[in-house]
Amino acid sequence: MPGPILAVSDLKVGFPTRRGTLVAVDGVSFEIAAGEVLGVVGESGAGKSLTGAAVIGLIEPPGRILSGEVRLGAQRIDNLSPQAMRAIRGRRIGMVFQDPLTSLNPLYQIGDQIVETIRAHRDVSEHDAREQAIALLQEAGIQGARERIDSYPHEFSGGMRQRVVLALALCAEPGLLIADEPTTALDVSIQAQIIALLKRLCRERGTAVMLITHDMGVIAETADRVAVMYAGRIVEIGPIRDVVQNPRHPYTKGLMGAIPATGRRIPRLVQIPGSMPRLTAIPSGCAFNPRCSEVFDRCRKERPERLPAGASEAACWLYAANAGVHA
Repeated sequence: MPGPILAVSDLKVGFPTRRGTLVAVDGVSFEIAAGEVLGVVGESGAGKSLTGAAVIGLIEPPGRILSGEVRLGAQRIDNLSPQAMRAIRGRRIGMVFQDPLTSLNPLYQIGDQIVETIRAHRDVSEHDAREQAIALLQEAGIQGARERIDSYPHEFSGGMRQRVVLALALCAEPGLLIADEPTTALDVSIQAQIIALLKRLCRERGTAVMLITHDMGVIAETADRVAVMYAGRIVEIGPIRDVVQNPRHPYTKGLMGAIPATGRRIPRLVQIPGSMPRLTAIPSGCAFNPRCSEVFDRCRKERPERLPAGASEAACWLYAANAGVHA
């Protein structure tokens, strides 16, 4: 079996302050195989987008990777120079952001932007690059792509712009695509179209996808596996069906219980008390323990690593006995 497209091992990202370094991503590990979609979900401030930024080398200073490894195929990329990372971005890693207008230059026609990107990564003529750009736009669902290629970004709707950005991200045929909240700013019906397009394009091309979102519905429709993040750590990771239907970590149970069910009446949705802790006030032991309904003494003293929990892994002491882990 070939190795994973992306392998992240014990990644830590921090921000130095006068009071010390604040750790925003704390020991995150996961892998994504070719053609697989890994959904990364959690509340705002959980560290989802920062993990994606660390993978692609776009952490805003003074933030930096403190430790751990990021491997793209067989190559380690977290320790590369900015110039070397610039060569990898676009060619081997594509990126789709929440607001497509931030990815498109409003002063240039979309065709010029896609052609420039293709020619930056491949040795092709301008004519061939333009034909490839038209084919990409057609593949992304842009009607009349040959005529629309000379349009400016403001001449497209939000959903159409996101299709253009998806074509732009895939034009160099990267092995990995990082999609950070790609459907948040879109209408629900357009969201479904973009999700279906993302799944189809990546299946056909064998691209590995890291899909970052706070929307569990998007994850359930798109992902093969899901990683649930809380306070900078992955608290549960497993196949999407298992995590949605039989969540193991108390935080994941709370997230699933807060989603309205169709076809059956429930007296009250689950509510998770409290809020995500600030980086300056991460509790000792399990970071979720002040909000957890199943907390016991060990949770307040020791931080659990991910333990086997059914088909998933959960960072929870409830599963310590199953894994043969003792106090």
